[in-house]
Amino acid sequence: MSIETVVDITREALYTIIITAAPLLLLSLVVGLMISVFQTVTSIQEQTLTFVPKLLAIFLGIMLLGHWMLNNMIGFMQKLWSDFSLYIR
Repeated sequence: MSIETVVDITREALYTIIITAAPLLLLSLVVGLMISVFQTVTSIQEQTLTFVPKLLAIFLGIMLLGHWMLNNMIGFMQKLWSDFSLYIR
């Protein structure tokens, strides 16, 4: 296996990780920003207030996007396994 092949596999793996994780990270960012604005407006400075809404948003995001995320990861793994004979040369 050449260095170029390793670099291509690594690049594709990192791209798959970023694409798969991005929706949940953005969802967490938006919920955190909304809670932060709410805390600023109401002058509530409770540190634990952001934890539960973010957790619920992430669970909801996994319920809605989990199938798509899993299909992304399965597709990447199937591509790796289907090209396995090329990698061991």
